[in-house]
Amino acid sequence: MSGQAGARLPAAERRAAILNAALMVFAERSYAGATTAQIARQAGVSEPILYRHFASKRNLYIACLDEAWQRIRMRIEAEIDNRGAAEGWRAVGPATLREMKVVVPSLWMQAITEAGEDAELRNYVRRHMREAHDYFADVLRRVQAAGGIDGDRDPEVEAWIFVAGILLVSLADRLGGPLGPDDFEAIKRERLRWLTGEA
Repeated sequence: MSGQAGARLPAAERRAAILNAALMVFAERSYAGATTAQIARQAGVSEPILYRHFASKRNLYIACLDEAWQRIRMRIEAEIDNRGAAEGWRAVGPATLREMKVVVPSLWMQAITEAGEDAELRNYVRRHMREAHDYFADVLRRVQAAGGIDGDRDPEVEAWIFVAGILLVSLADRLGGPLGPDDFEAIKRERLRWLTGEA
């Protein structure tokens, strides 16, 4: 357990503990397979405490998607701040996502699966995927302005390829293949060659 049952924590810390526990449980199981009881146990709280912070499992799942996505954005922005736009964006790829233990690819795939049966989740995922696309397009425009990618590349189109690449990571993780680390490195290398115009 990540916390002790009954321990008094400020509300914000308690909410963060529940979110971290939920991220682990959803990543190990699935949206459909995880229960709020399992998440509460992992967080070291009772279910009633969990429901004080999140009205439903769906609300908790959406909060997990938001949290995981925020962590990725923070990592990308930190790399760009540290290394400049032309180089910093290259640091984020499948290996980095795994190193961060950020489960956005898995959460996205689960959400897409569940969206067919859940209109509210479907609407959320549609907005979320558009937000992800728009963010990647903005990053690519900044990189392009800094001379990091070829001026002829279309950031709007390339951003959708980034989104598709994240979903490909989930496919490989969920199936235990057919793609491995070497495949992802080769894909990343070829995408960089295309985007930068390098021979």
